[in-house]
Amino acid sequence: MTARAQYTPWLHRFAIATALATLILIGFGGLVTSKGVGMAVPDWPNTFGYNMFLVPFDQWLGRFGVFEEHSHRLVASFVGLLTIILAIWIWVKDDRKWMRRLGVGAVLLVVGQGVLGGLRVTEINPNLGLIHGAVAQLFLILICGIALATSGWWHRAGGDDRAGFLAIQGRLVVLISLIFVQLLLGATMRHQHAGLAIWDFPLAHGQAWPATDEASVARYNDNRYELQKSLHAANQLLDAEGNPKTYLATGHDILAWHVWLQMLHRLGAVATLALALALAMKARRVLGQAHSFTKIGFALLAIIVAQAGLGVWTLLSNKAADVATGHVVLGAACLALASLLLMAAKRCAFVAAAADAPERLAKREAGDAGRAATVAV
Repeated sequence: MTARAQYTPWLHRFAIATALATLILIGFGGLVTSKGVGMAVPDWPNTFGYNMFLVPFDQWLGRFGVFEEHSHRLVASFVGLLTIILAIWIWVKDDRKWMRRLGVGAVLLVVGQGVLGGLRVTEINPNLGLIHGAVAQLFLILICGIALATSGWWHRAGGDDRAGFLAIQGRLVVLISLIFVQLLLGATMRHQHAGLAIWDFPLAHGQAWPATDEASVARYNDNRYELQKSLHAANQLLDAEGNPKTYLATGHDILAWHVWLQMLHRLGAVATLALALALAMKARRVLGQAHSFTKIGFALLAIIVAQAGLGVWTLLSNKAADVATGHVVLGAACLALASLLLMAAKRCAFVAAAADAPERLAKREAGDAGRAATVAV
């Protein structure tokens, strides 16, 4: 069977749908963490003792925290089902062994991801939640790779400029690594409830680089307490006694390393923007302004700029859950798009190398023949 005959349009479309469902799942996970409701449902795999899929509507619809967490579980189950179907479909329709392995790997990864999410609840361990979020990003990359490899483009891809594609691969690898580290830093801040360790911008606690001595951190916590109290009072968020809720300032005081964590996240954002700009300019220089890779490179740059803007908005909105969740989803989209660019660049370079192989072999044989004739003389 030829590579072109392996293309199955509906398999490709199903892979895209699975990738989009995964992005939605990451959004629900970000919403759960942003609202701090990861333990709203304290048992797993059941929900309040019910089978996860048979929970009465009045037990979770409209209930703050429970709705977000249970919806996250349902979407996760749906993504798991899609992944199993995708793997079976690949096994039946695609004769490439490495693609079949990717399908099986996706199933194993999604199962492991579900177990990690469950253990985060049963073990009441925020660190498992952090690992859970990191694995979700890796799973998204894998599903996006399957979607690309099942596309018609993958089978008709041309390698018109192997040197150009090789030239941008290194920068893509560094950019992907940097985006992934940024996502890990952001997830750590959310799980540590340190997303508002600094709440002003572009300064940090009124300074270019905030102090982190004991007295300064104590002052930050006092200011944070007053900020939360005033904001909750303004929004009429009151407790049972009629006093403004201050849950963010109680039990989740920021520490010195939380401040450092956010400053590193800010520096990482600047580095990511600079590297994305360098990548787009490099693609334009080696591939040309009209090349599709160059256009996608500039689109990636625009998305990263928007992602940085959402990060600033997250701070200035006092970490509003919807804004913070948008920041998580767009970050995952940046990682997925950069990874797709790298896969596509490698594919084009491979095709170019394969196309040049007969010519290189002929030149080498001609050279060997010439050297043999010289020795004979």
